[in-house]
Amino acid sequence: MNISDIFGLTGKRALVTGGATGIGRAIAEAFVAAGARVVIAGDRAEEVSDVAGRIGATGIHAVLGTRSAAEALARDAKAALGGPIDILVSNAGVEGPVNGLSNLDEAGYMGAFDVNLHAATWLSAALIPDMAAAGGGAIILMASLSAVRGNKAIATYSMTKAALAQLARNIAVAHGPDNIRANAIAPGLIETPFSRGLMANAEFMARRMQATPLRRVGQPSEIAATALWLASPGGAFTTGQTIVVDGGTLIHDGS
Repeated sequence: MNISDIFGLTGKRALVTGGATGIGRAIAEAFVAAGARVVIAGDRAEEVSDVAGRIGATGIHAVLGTRSAAEALARDAKAALGGPIDILVSNAGVEGPVNGLSNLDEAGYMGAFDVNLHAATWLSAALIPDMAAAGGGAIILMASLSAVRGNKAIATYSMTKAALAQLARNIAVAHGPDNIRANAIAPGLIETPFSRGLMANAEFMARRMQATPLRRVGQPSEIAATALWLASPGGAFTTGQTIVVDGGTLIHDGS
């Protein structure tokens, strides 16, 4: 058995949003290494261009949050790669407001849904027809551990991520007959720029490590490996799932 027959992506075209940093960059690098042609998209033009050059991808500056922006990115990515997108990784996200429901900032609340959920919805809708016509594809939505349990500190963020997991299930059911698979990944605490603030909080880290059986934070490469499996032939019978990659935090019994 050749490992590339299971985890290879040769000839595939992939779009990774939020692909210039952290988890998105690690996924893009893994896809390139597996043989895919990759577009990374992000809202900081210089960073996107620089990272794309470094990892062998194509960079597209995109500020997601509206349907028109998502549809433009879908068109631009298809044009850049010369054909339909086979793999979408919707990874772009914002934290959103951290205040409670009684004093919730409406603009921040709606903005988090626009970037985290609605962009993924519009991108998927724009790409699915070509995916189906080409014989299938894979959609991977970046959820979060916070999507599968209650959350006081980042309640809005957790709601957007829970909705992404449901979006994956909806797409899986509706488009499975088109050979389109959709799954969500729910990372725990991963060492990225996004989590830098949490990791600098010694009290939080002590609690989190005590509640994490592996007693460490995760690495972007460990999420990238999960995305590679879901995008590759090895993941061809997996759809509609939310894969939790958290070092065991979710299943910890509190002891």
